[in-house]
Amino acid sequence: MSQELVFYQTGVHPCSYLANRESQTIFLDPKQAVDPSLLELLNLQGFRRSGKQIYRPHCPDCNRCESSRVSIPDFRWTRSFKRTLKKNADIDLVLRPLVFHQDHYDLFERYINMRHADGDMYPPSESQYRQFLLEGFPNTAIIEFRQGDQLVGCTVVDQLSTGLSALYTWFDIAYEKRGIGTLSILHLIRLSEKLGLPFVYLGYWIADSDKMAYKSRFKPLQTFKNDRWTQKID
Repeated sequence: MSQELVFYQTGVHPCSYLANRESQTIFLDPKQAVDPSLLELLNLQGFRRSGKQIYRPHCPDCNRCESSRVSIPDFRWTRSFKRTLKKNADIDLVLRPLVFHQDHYDLFERYINMRHADGDMYPPSESQYRQFLLEGFPNTAIIEFRQGDQLVGCTVVDQLSTGLSALYTWFDIAYEKRGIGTLSILHLIRLSEKLGLPFVYLGYWIADSDKMAYKSRFKPLQTFKNDRWTQKID
């Protein structure tokens, strides 16, 4: 990177993904102006975005968090994925600007209360939601999943020059057996194909975390470790 960037490091805190582990994070100076090209460069170095905070794990005794992405030209459409698409053929996608919608937040609140009451985002609040998901960039959008007039899920996504970066997905728990989380990634893959983008970025992947295991289903999966992107061995 040609410009000089300033990063800060958090104190040690309990890991959100691995039991009995401590973690630390480095994050870009919040005063730093970030345009899409800088966001792209940081993304390629394994950083992720949460609202206006751009961060990367920097743990003292662990390097298991690996930024992950799916290679679109070689993506394997398994029978399971095709069944998920067929099962949800009645669900439509709507691309929305990154603005507040009450039904989006109401669904987010129910999702956190029912699925992540033991997580960092509990209890949910509108201010937290706005800070986490709506403080985006010009290339950020919300994808709605609707069955008729019924909102069943949302995904916030950044469009980068190398691919779509999924920031967060939440959905109606009543539709959990439909595989809405999987469906959202499959549609990002389809959209990337249409846009001619080579990757879909899925956030951090940890081999030992059950919460992250679903990401390894999307193959070929590449991860960023030891300062380079490499393909995971099946």
